[in-house]
Amino acid sequence: MKSNNQLSDVLHVLLHMAECENPATSDTLAAAMQTHPVVLRRLMAGLREAGFVTSAKGHGGGWVLSCPLDRITLLDVHQALGTPALVSLGFREDRPACLVAQAVNGSLALAVQEAEAVLLKRLGSVTLAALSSDFHQRLAAHRTSQQPCHHHLEEHLHETR
Repeated sequence: MKSNNQLSDVLHVLLHMAECENPATSDTLAAAMQTHPVVLRRLMAGLREAGFVTSAKGHGGGWVLSCPLDRITLLDVHQALGTPALVSLGFREDRPACLVAQAVNGSLALAVQEAEAVLLKRLGSVTLAALSSDFHQRLAAHRTSQQPCHHHLEEHLHETR
């Protein structure tokens, strides 16, 4: 089963956008996500509708944050993406009359509901500002340890200038 990386990818992009002084193009952000710009624009549509980002076309255009990082929680972003499943366990549904399958599916469904409730609560308690702060602490630690930091959006922005 393929995992859904949308939430992680969009959070990644939003933190990159927070570091940019100028609007970031779909091409640049898609390169940071290692995806196609159309995929990025599709993901960003929900964020735009939620009021977290805006975009402008043309020369000098691109995506910008339109809301302070401390006002956006991970739950807000998850909801803006259309609330994709957080836990994906498969259920055997080819024999719905099977009493064993009913017992297994009922137990698993309850476990998934409980796990999702815990995850949603946690997502609601973490802001993008907290993620940004964590990033800056990690960046400072990398700089003091003399290890190279692969801040790929910065690298890509420098390549396109």
